[in-house]
Amino acid sequence: MNAQMQLIATNFFLKNQKSFHRGKVRDIYNIKDKYLVVVACDRISAFDHVLPRPIPYKGQILNQVAAKFLDLTAHEVPNWKIATPDPNVTVGYKCEPILIEFVIRGYLAGYAWRLYEKGGREICGVKLPEGLKKNDKLPEPIITPTIKNNSGHDTDISMADILAQKLIKKKDLEILENYTRKLYKLGTDIAGERGLILVDTKYEFGHNDEKKIILIDEVHTPDSSRYFYKDDYERRQKTGEEQKQLSKEFVREWLMENGFYGEKDQQIPDMTDAVIDSITNRYAELYEKITGETFVKRSYENILDQIETNVNEYLNSNPLFS
Repeated sequence: MNAQMQLIATNFFLKNQKSFHRGKVRDIYNIKDKYLVVVACDRISAFDHVLPRPIPYKGQILNQVAAKFLDLTAHEVPNWKIATPDPNVTVGYKCEPILIEFVIRGYLAGYAWRLYEKGGREICGVKLPEGLKKNDKLPEPIITPTIKNNSGHDTDISMADILAQKLIKKKDLEILENYTRKLYKLGTDIAGERGLILVDTKYEFGHNDEKKIILIDEVHTPDSSRYFYKDDYERRQKTGEEQKQLSKEFVREWLMENGFYGEKDQQIPDMTDAVIDSITNRYAELYEKITGETFVKRSYENILDQIETNVNEYLNSNPLFS
């Protein structure tokens, strides 16, 4: 892997910029306290840790997949996106985040399976039937919300407790549940057309200036979602083989195989060039499978200048940002 093929971080000074925030994988520029310029970098996180080496093209892939799905779902659920002036950048409306993530699961996989395997038969107030195997389809999709914490793991919470603790108004929670199910249905239908199964995913929402609830952040990307291959699913379930996944779960599994579970004082294992390349390839594979388009790698030559120029040209040409 070429060491120069990476976008680790940005440090721009943009027109009418009010503030800056660096998240786990995104750099976020606040414009006029009304808009956000969000740069998807090549950083990768797992178990709430940013891993020491970036993944080439990961930022571009996440940004372009999210942008496509924001466009494909906007007719059903309003969202924050305005434009994508660069392959790694989305510009959108600044919202007040609702600090609960809405996770929806159609299959018993990942965290839900790990809980079930240990004897748990209830997750976020939702009871699970006996006799399920790893990756089995659930009787119906279940919503398992989590409270976003500033550090460490997010905390599971039931829909009933959200109301009991007065975290969200009842009418707003009904809107959020409706939006979550609509988005999952749309994502499932699109995935099915591409020969994939949308196993589970998460959505984040916020209030815009008009106090309306809209979808924010990313949607149906490999960082927020898990996919299986549809044509091989039944055979693998019958034979007990692992499902072939298109998601970030394989990164978590690699870390666990190498003794890292995100626990205190554990050391993140070395990621070789071969591991880095394999992760890039899996991300590109998902992009092509879910979008039906060939992934075109952007140039990394002078990438910071490229991004800054593209963003500034867009901001300067659009009267919204004057």
